[in-house]
Amino acid sequence: MPKILFVKTSSLGDVVHHCPAVTDVARYVPGAVIDWVVEEAFAEVAALHPQVRRVIPVALRRWRGTLFSSSTWAEFGAFRAALRSEHYDFVIDGQGLIKSALVAAQARGPKHGFDRTSAREPVAARFYDTRHAVPRALHAVERNRRLAAAALGYALEGACDYGLRAADPAQLQGGGPTSAPYALLLTMTSRDDKLWSEEHWRSLGAKLAARGMQCLLPWGSEEERCRCARIATAIPGAVVPQRMSLTELASLARGAHCVVGVDTGLAHLAAALDVPVVGLYCASDSELTGLYGSGRFANLGSAGQPPAVGEVLVALESLGTLR
Repeated sequence: MPKILFVKTSSLGDVVHHCPAVTDVARYVPGAVIDWVVEEAFAEVAALHPQVRRVIPVALRRWRGTLFSSSTWAEFGAFRAALRSEHYDFVIDGQGLIKSALVAAQARGPKHGFDRTSAREPVAARFYDTRHAVPRALHAVERNRRLAAAALGYALEGACDYGLRAADPAQLQGGGPTSAPYALLLTMTSRDDKLWSEEHWRSLGAKLAARGMQCLLPWGSEEERCRCARIATAIPGAVVPQRMSLTELASLARGAHCVVGVDTGLAHLAAALDVPVVGLYCASDSELTGLYGSGRFANLGSAGQPPAVGEVLVALESLGTLR
């Protein structure tokens, strides 16, 4: 039984994009035991994949701000001990960054990663025992799949399968869905220039409500909660639920009639759960990191050209989600 350690730490979208590689390994490598090092904030997503035996959380983002704290070094020591508690047959860094290569270097076992021309930070390739060439022009999902296939020596066949499993949304408490079909509106993102205008959200939500859908607007920060509350006031029957974990949001997405979201990892998570999703791109292009897979989705807009409300409605109709 080969033991395989993946290092793919962040961000949320990148973690979701790595899941098909996990599915591939479970399919093509008989008896594979798969562990995964991931940032603590996104560990719940890795745990949604049933083929991941052990999720090893790392806190690089948090530690970066407290490097001289004794508690930080104690946490790092505990993380390193957990990482080194087993010897792996393959340690695969799917991030291609110096920070992820340094994490991989702490593990016991031969290291695999992108070569200099393929890695996002070429210097990272110095830390690997075996380097693999993977075209940079591919979508992130396919880069992850090809790296794993090259490291483990199998041939890829067929479309990607994220393999994620989420619980029934009926189990959610505190602001979960009603019995009506609901649309999940993902208004938040890490960069302000990726936001879709509140006016557009209000217009879209009102039109969805007129077609018999309840709109749910989840949030992660107080600023996002306030934005969702402002948008919800113009949408009949809209709900701003309590703050939810990623596991709870995955359940909420699983039961949605449709999802509309800006360029955020949560939109990728919904697409990975095979829910109809429309992705809104206002400050970035979708060719290399847009919604991807064999499910029902549409990528709209591009850098400097946000989609109009009418385009979103047409896309939802084409996905068969509007009556």
